[in-house]
Amino acid sequence: MFEQLTDRLGAVFKKLRSRGKLHPKQVDAGLSDIRDALIDADVAVEVADDLLARVRERALGEEVMKSITPGQQVVKVVSEELVETLGGAHRPFVLPSPAVVMMAGLQGSGKTTACAKLAVHLKEKGKRPMLAAADLQRPGAVEQLMTLGREIDVPVVSDGRDAVKVAKSAVKQARRDGSDVLIVDTAGRLHVDAEMMREAGRVRAALKPDQVLMAVDATVGQDAVRQARAFMDEVELTGFVVTKLDGDARGGAALSATQVTGLPVYFAGVGERPKDLEPFHPDRMAQRILGMGDVLTLVEKAEREMDQEKAQEAAERMIRAEFTLDDFLTQLREVKKLGPLQDLLKMMPGVPGAAGLKDVAIDDRQVDRTEAIICSMTPGERLDPAIINGSRRGRIARGSGTTVGDVNTLLKQFEETRKMMKKLTGGKMRIPGMPKIPGLS
Repeated sequence: MFEQLTDRLGAVFKKLRSRGKLHPKQVDAGLSDIRDALIDADVAVEVADDLLARVRERALGEEVMKSITPGQQVVKVVSEELVETLGGAHRPFVLPSPAVVMMAGLQGSGKTTACAKLAVHLKEKGKRPMLAAADLQRPGAVEQLMTLGREIDVPVVSDGRDAVKVAKSAVKQARRDGSDVLIVDTAGRLHVDAEMMREAGRVRAALKPDQVLMAVDATVGQDAVRQARAFMDEVELTGFVVTKLDGDARGGAALSATQVTGLPVYFAGVGERPKDLEPFHPDRMAQRILGMGDVLTLVEKAEREMDQEKAQEAAERMIRAEFTLDDFLTQLREVKKLGPLQDLLKMMPGVPGAAGLKDVAIDDRQVDRTEAIICSMTPGERLDPAIINGSRRGRIARGSGTTVGDVNTLLKQFEETRKMMKKLTGGKMRIPGMPKIPGLS
């Protein structure tokens, strides 16, 4: 997401940083380039112009123009104003108990999938969600939600042939079953129309929901602004879920929705899995757009997805120089839970989005091949790779569907890692902040 925008902004910032002093004409030229980049990323024209007007006012002020590093100061100003455009401070998604959430949006926006992802998110927070399939317009919408409900182990109800009756019945069912959050998927259309809005309004009046969220397709671009305004006026939205930020989206919808409506983006869909829904943090999103990484989200993802006890055990064995291929396999599987490696690297500082990765070949299939090679080894071979001779390497290669060269490469890399860790923990080097572990000097 935002890769093209990140690349173009990076080029502008590089030019500004290279100048010892900045003149107003140079600032204006840089802001013009930034505006072009924003418009090309499908940011609404009014949003881009408002953002850059604020940036220009500050960039031409004494704080920047008289700074020792004016170029860097301009980047700082852009970052801060971008955060404001995205919504300013993080707005947590808060619900009473019990609660009703209504999901609105056009067909194809990822609305139904967003309902399931939200249910998973709330379930992880200790809630007992229920889903209601009130989208009776799109063929297959009810069955899709039923399928998703089975996949995530969340009950789904859809009793009736009228959306309002389905919604009312679902509220009663949720109360009977002890569910504390009911998420209602409502009907969408291929475009905003009067009948769609009337039905959404009737459902809202019947539900009296605590939150009314709109699923905004990040690939739609500037048209998302018109859609958001229509829903806000007729259905009284409370916030947004931006979907499909993991695809080829240029991201303009995410940058425009809040500024135009004044309503927060609560969540961002960043993948196809039910777990791929992240709380939206304007400051972190701005950092990603500007190629500054997003370490906090990466850490939170690791804490949520990875088995902390297994990670700690493997770390302690690594420090003791007892790290085996079994430990390596465990760590590999834990890292795979976090998603594609390319996406993880983009969250690291100093790896500026596509600009830093376009010349780097990152093949997630290599991780699968490594896993297959280790799984083709016997327990004794994983414990002591030194016993793996030529015939064993051939057997492992055949068993894993790889080549002997692939096996040799893995064994060499693993041995080099063990040597490095032995050097680090053998008294010659210390790792700052590493806790003392009993039994180690």
